[in-house]
Amino acid sequence: MSFDITALIAQHEQDKFELHQKYLNNQMVKVLKTIGYDRTYKKAIGQYLYDQEGNEYLDLLSGFGVFAVGRNHPVVIKALQDILLQDLPNLVQMDVSLLSGLLAKKILQTVPDNLNRMFFCNSGSEAVEAAIKFARYTTKRSQILYCDHGFHGLTLGSLSLNGEKIFRDGFGALLPDCRSVPFNDLEALEKALHSENVAAFILEPIQGKGVNIPDNDYLRQVERLCHKYGTLFIADEIQTGIGRTGKFWAIEHWNVKPDMILMAKALSGGFVPVGGIAMTETIMEAVFNRMDRAVVHGSTFSKNNMAMAAGLATIQVIEDEKLVENSAEKGQIIINGINAMSNRYEFLKEARGKGLMIAIEFQAPSSFSLKTAWSMLEAANKGLFCQMVTIPLFKEHHILSQVAGHGMNVIKLLPSLTISSQDCDTILRAFDQTIGETHNVPGSVWNLGKTMAGHALKK
Repeated sequence: MSFDITALIAQHEQDKFELHQKYLNNQMVKVLKTIGYDRTYKKAIGQYLYDQEGNEYLDLLSGFGVFAVGRNHPVVIKALQDILLQDLPNLVQMDVSLLSGLLAKKILQTVPDNLNRMFFCNSGSEAVEAAIKFARYTTKRSQILYCDHGFHGLTLGSLSLNGEKIFRDGFGALLPDCRSVPFNDLEALEKALHSENVAAFILEPIQGKGVNIPDNDYLRQVERLCHKYGTLFIADEIQTGIGRTGKFWAIEHWNVKPDMILMAKALSGGFVPVGGIAMTETIMEAVFNRMDRAVVHGSTFSKNNMAMAAGLATIQVIEDEKLVENSAEKGQIIINGINAMSNRYEFLKEARGKGLMIAIEFQAPSSFSLKTAWSMLEAANKGLFCQMVTIPLFKEHHILSQVAGHGMNVIKLLPSLTISSQDCDTILRAFDQTIGETHNVPGSVWNLGKTMAGHALKK
């Protein structure tokens, strides 16, 4: 009997929520049904999703930045099909692979000139785990610094560097010798480094939770301080890298040279998970310093042919279609367009970001009726106002977005780097209308707000 995956999908296409309720994370299904995001998508092309009724949705999350080149890009698909049809050797563990060498060469052509070695793994969290180990071994120090509100993954080691309390609570003792410092605070950083027992300082050049952008001189001073105290400077570019911020790497905005750059997400092309670390030769040769240590750290599926081919094809698409430039241009259009609305809407504080990593932040208004309504939502659950914006965006305008983090009044946009000028117009019109409706108290949007507040208070 032959296996037919197409027939299997067709047979069970209406069963996905039931299957998840029975066998997977039932709470996620409850969330989707509560906020009305329980759609059955049938197709995805570029920056668009299509449900079973044929409705088109503009996806401004892109799998949390995975689909930088859009979903189902034909160039990436062809590369993967070609690999599958060649009967190539794969994961020959007592060997080295051609494709991983080619991808390493390609990536290292994009990074600062002090980085000339690559390590591949399967995900961003794995890249963080490897960076912790490499930093400790290279420096012979144990302490790792990270930033408040930073996000570096959810495995045990990466969770130990996670600045969000909600992700850490209840999971017991985490990795020792990990401590946080405030983001964008050079005085606190130097105080922590002064002991000269810090192996590495890891940070996102732009923090993903909230899209917090550093002061212009912050990263340059981070580099200086880390060199001064013998600490490795690790740039976590898992979300910010590969064109997301309008530069190939976010660090290019500040012209700094970290000792490691961590990457994943977009490098996959949206098909095969892949992560990596670009690092100095000093770090690579410190860790893999003898023949008997050649396998001291690795991962079974890293450097597999499909992942390496996806990475090569993805970078080629980004170059050929000038997606880094498109990210810078379209991101500025959206940020400027949202900020132009701020003088009309009391709730709107600002839009900020770089490229297509954008935050839209809301604030307490000044007028009495709006302030009373805002306070009602904040008392029920901090950050609830943003849900009152994202839900109508989805239901009425078919725009998929999400709150930037727990307990914050920030909506985050991470669209595919392929979005068009027409998409920008759609986004700005939808936000203009939806934010405008929040200023009508009472109104249909505030009926939704009261319902959500009631659910929050019950919890």
